[in-house]
Amino acid sequence: MGWFRAASGLARVALRRNLARAPANPFAGPAPRYFHSTRPRRFAAPVPRAVPLSRLTDSFLDGTSSVYLEELQRAWEADPTSVDESWDNFFRNFVGQAATSPGISGQTIQESMRLLLLVRAYQVSGHLKAKLDPLALEERPIPDVLDPAFYGFSEADLDREFFLGVWRMAGFLSENRPVQTLRSVLERLEQAYCGTIGYEYMHIPDREKCNWLRDRIETVNAREYSYDRRQVMLDRLMWSTQFESFLAQKWTTAKRFGLEGAETLIPGMKEMFDRAADLGVESRGRLNVLGNVVRKPLRQIFSEFSGGTKPAEEGEGLYTGTGDVKYHLGTSYDRPTRGGKHIHLSLVANPSHLEAVDPVVAGKTRAKQYYSNDLDRTKNLGVLLHGDGSFSGQGVVYETLHLSALPNYTTGGTIHIVVNNQVAFTTDPRAGRSSQYCTDVAKALDAPIFHVNGDDLEAVVHVCELAAEWRQTFHSDVVVDIVCYRRFGHNEIDEPSFTQPKMYKIIRNHQSALEIYQNRLLESGKISKEDIDKMQKKVSTILNDEFQNSKEYIPNKRDWLSAYWTGFKSPEQISRIRNTGVKPEILKRVGEAMTTLPENFKPHRAVKKIFELRRQMIETGEGIDWAVGEALAFATLIIEGNHVRLSGQDVERGTFSHRHAVIHDQETGEQYCPLDNLVMNQDEELFTVSNRYEL
Repeated sequence: MGWFRAASGLARVALRRNLARAPANPFAGPAPRYFHSTRPRRFAAPVPRAVPLSRLTDSFLDGTSSVYLEELQRAWEADPTSVDESWDNFFRNFVGQAATSPGISGQTIQESMRLLLLVRAYQVSGHLKAKLDPLALEERPIPDVLDPAFYGFSEADLDREFFLGVWRMAGFLSENRPVQTLRSVLERLEQAYCGTIGYEYMHIPDREKCNWLRDRIETVNAREYSYDRRQVMLDRLMWSTQFESFLAQKWTTAKRFGLEGAETLIPGMKEMFDRAADLGVESRGRLNVLGNVVRKPLRQIFSEFSGGTKPAEEGEGLYTGTGDVKYHLGTSYDRPTRGGKHIHLSLVANPSHLEAVDPVVAGKTRAKQYYSNDLDRTKNLGVLLHGDGSFSGQGVVYETLHLSALPNYTTGGTIHIVVNNQVAFTTDPRAGRSSQYCTDVAKALDAPIFHVNGDDLEAVVHVCELAAEWRQTFHSDVVVDIVCYRRFGHNEIDEPSFTQPKMYKIIRNHQSALEIYQNRLLESGKISKEDIDKMQKKVSTILNDEFQNSKEYIPNKRDWLSAYWTGFKSPEQISRIRNTGVKPEILKRVGEAMTTLPENFKPHRAVKKIFELRRQMIETGEGIDWAVGEALAFATLIIEGNHVRLSGQDVERGTFSHRHAVIHDQETGEQYCPLDNLVMNQDEELFTVSNRYEL
């Protein structure tokens, strides 16, 4: 036991040394309060109760009796397979670390078990204690399960040593430090789960994925960035903040739907793209996103605000602009990354009901993956920006999420960023949804959810990078929930105090994220006041220069698209009339292929009759019906090398049993798609047909 105490003491000293190195953190607050109530010790004096060995098959999570535990130990010593796997694992680890011990007391095992339950409670519910709201408006009660007293511990136990063992888990329970004090355990748990990031991942039923996250969450060392990284992050936050201030000064009455209160979104997205590019991504607002992330020319944005002129050669009816707010337009750009790579960014134009663009982005990503032969879906990435009200309130979000893992729809994972300003126009969260978080709908897809305080720049950057790593590792959706606020309400001419007086009383006196981060760096000595002034002057100079240049800016024909698509015509340009006819011999050849079924395939007798009639139509050229004409159109497009994709309600069979693009063997259930077998070695994705359902 002396060796255990020495190892534990050294580990405790190392932990405190690492914590002491961390820079001053304005989000840390007072020392954590581990005990939250004066409730009696629930497990202080358990009543022994004999349990028949025949019933000793449940998990270690359910045992409470010392007699029960002693019975389990004796049964395990006689035959390890006679107890549940979790108990086998527990005793193996315990005995492995305490082989010289003559026996294990029931009290020791019980205390270890309760400590493990406390650790698990933090992993599951620690986010409920995290400091997520920059305005500190919501007073969330701390769950009982995060109170050590709930498990029978008291203040007197803080410096006692407890056995944890070595488990088949990553993170906190993976270290070879079987004996730790309760205080050191709680310090680590608070640091990992109750800071300015709240992690929700224990709903994921996959040990590998949970362990991957625990490795990155339950670290011993506090998160630390180099001087150069901090300068880059500060510069990006400065651009985000000063861009909004500049627009507010120049166009005081214009609706911008500005980013004030959520400025950390910009450096977070930039770092996410940088990390994604490092991991292999090559292609993938909103005004701030347009200007600072996708890098739409500032002079063009300023010209649009000033009602810039149209090109002389274009008439009044041309679609060169829109009366809608400026950020609804799209753009694209090849952006250099911090790591020296390039990544192509495309911002899709979207209507006022912003979430309607979600399936469009997913579809465009899928198309890019097809045409770039991105079979692993690692080079093209979809990123969706959501509002908190729309993420939980608009059905298209849930529908898009539910398509994310289907073979014919998946894009290898989408990164969802929720700009959670805690109010949907005038509706408070408590009036807009029934669940704790606006992101709870994503749990249905087993997506990890990272809630983060939008005022903590480094925390936002960390979860954005983590989201990129998750997506590239597991090729599934992930959600970043940036909890922030809207400094000027729904738009800049709105009066938010009509409906949220308490919130906006706090906002009026609340420092910006830039002020908070600058002060944090100055206090820690990580950067000088001269450096900050120099950076601010550079940003201000560029903004003013671009504003002057915008006065003489002449838009290009395709500025409304901002992507140079070869051969794309504007709505006023008449396309050349083409002959779309196909030679009869080609129609006959593809017609025969699409009406031929494998010899050993046994379709429904009615379907077999339909295909026999279709074959007769092809051979005689008479009686061609709608279904055959449609199939011939698809087939000729396919053999010309065009990607044909059908999606919708019951599109495989056809709502009225007319299409039968996919038929089923009546004995084996095997599926066969005739249009997938028109030519030898046909690419299976050249024709894609996939049912969806509607009510």
